[in-house]
Amino acid sequence: MNNIQKIGLTLFVIGFTIWVATLSLGKYTLTEGILSDTVNVKKEHYDLLKAKAEPMFGKSYSTAFEFSNDFSKIQEEVNEELRKAEKDDQVIYDNYAFIVTKASSEGPITEHTFLWFWLSFGLAIVGALMYIFPNNRLLPGIKNDHIYHHPATSRGWIGILLGTFLIAFYVVLYFYPQYIVNWVLLVDPISEALNGGPASQWFLYGFLYTLCILIMGIRMIIKYRHSPYEQIRSVSVMFFQTSFAFIIPEILVRLNQPYFDFKNMWPLDYDFFFDFNLNELLSNGTLGLFMLVWGIALFVLAVPIFTYLYGKRWYCSWVCGCGGLAETLGDPHRQLSDKSMRAWKIERYMVHGVLAFAIIMTAFVLYTYFTGQSNIGPVSSYSVRAAYGFWIGALFSGIVGVGFYPLMGNRVWCRFGCPLAAYLGLVQRFKSRFRITTNGGQCISCGNCSTYCEMGIDVRAYAQKGQDIVRASCVGCGICSAVCPRGVLNLENADPHSRVMVAPEIMTGNDMPKIK
Repeated sequence: MNNIQKIGLTLFVIGFTIWVATLSLGKYTLTEGILSDTVNVKKEHYDLLKAKAEPMFGKSYSTAFEFSNDFSKIQEEVNEELRKAEKDDQVIYDNYAFIVTKASSEGPITEHTFLWFWLSFGLAIVGALMYIFPNNRLLPGIKNDHIYHHPATSRGWIGILLGTFLIAFYVVLYFYPQYIVNWVLLVDPISEALNGGPASQWFLYGFLYTLCILIMGIRMIIKYRHSPYEQIRSVSVMFFQTSFAFIIPEILVRLNQPYFDFKNMWPLDYDFFFDFNLNELLSNGTLGLFMLVWGIALFVLAVPIFTYLYGKRWYCSWVCGCGGLAETLGDPHRQLSDKSMRAWKIERYMVHGVLAFAIIMTAFVLYTYFTGQSNIGPVSSYSVRAAYGFWIGALFSGIVGVGFYPLMGNRVWCRFGCPLAAYLGLVQRFKSRFRITTNGGQCISCGNCSTYCEMGIDVRAYAQKGQDIVRASCVGCGICSAVCPRGVLNLENADPHSRVMVAPEIMTGNDMPKIK
């Protein structure tokens, strides 16, 4: 590590520390005016909350935790009284704690937002770039230098701390966003510039998501600069995340149009067929109808056509935001993916199980939408979609999918949980021109390919047998080819009938050489 990198690392740590410390700044004071002027509080809810919230009016709190907890208790008291009075239709399900806490915030963050933004995000960005750019001076090419020994990339103490932070962040983001209102306030000016309104926790998440892909995407371009394929692919995921997933949807909101990510599709976008989304699209005229048709065409036509031509890599490695974050932010942990036969078997059952769950849930949702009946027999469609949203949409894709990068590798969600990856994989496995060809005679058994495979494929075992790699899980990232010192592996599109398919039972644990 040279001096520039040391300075960069120092700046990054300072910026990150300040960012975390901003959560403790300021105070929170609720007034009747704030409660009445917070437009997201519905009139019927305001009347119920005001009477209970009067003891909080004018009281100053030093932390968002204390303030939001008191307000949440008030909301729960109101709901309890409504339930006792058998007025279940009036129960408040909205999370008012976040918007009220944010509106009640005052102090240095609200008074000097730009200053604190640059002291936190600004220093961290500059520091990260200063740490990354000097790597351009190293000789191009990939070596397995200390990746199994560094505490950040080998499930060491740095990796455990990072994983703990990511898991905690997702838990708070999904379930307790009121605790991070200061972080949301930091990006308020960016939200105002894009969509014309204040930032939400989801805008903060989109901003952080995009920022990570951009910064770590630069790292990918430098690290794999010997491979034009990897450089173009890195630029692709950076472009699609920044434009289609972040900027364009926010601009649509500013133009009073539905928030819509044109690259996202069902079943990954599992709420696409939810009643609120369908109603919003259908009520927005020609553009809304186009969005609906576009979303349906993506999974009905684009998936089979493009997957037949190019394999699932056209989406999973070039377009998808989940894959983009895994390829960039998660790249330092790709070697942690489990390559065992046991993991492969679990993977196949789990990912196809989630796909089946998504199909059943969507069928329930559409049945309710068209018939108006919420129950199919004893089962409520609302309970099914709530279960999917909690277990798959929140816990699996977010908390486990990203939080476990430093523990289980960077494609945990893609391997074990993504229903779209399962759908794409079925097409790729049985009806696609894509394959990775091998030249076993040139293989020197260095193990680079298997080490760097993020999808848990023991690539070396295929290479040594001279067998084409035709796996439903392969996302065609091409890293195995990029790190091969002998050019043994090549990504190709050819006649699907000429592909050599190997059944899982043929590749036994004894057949697959172990990586040492």
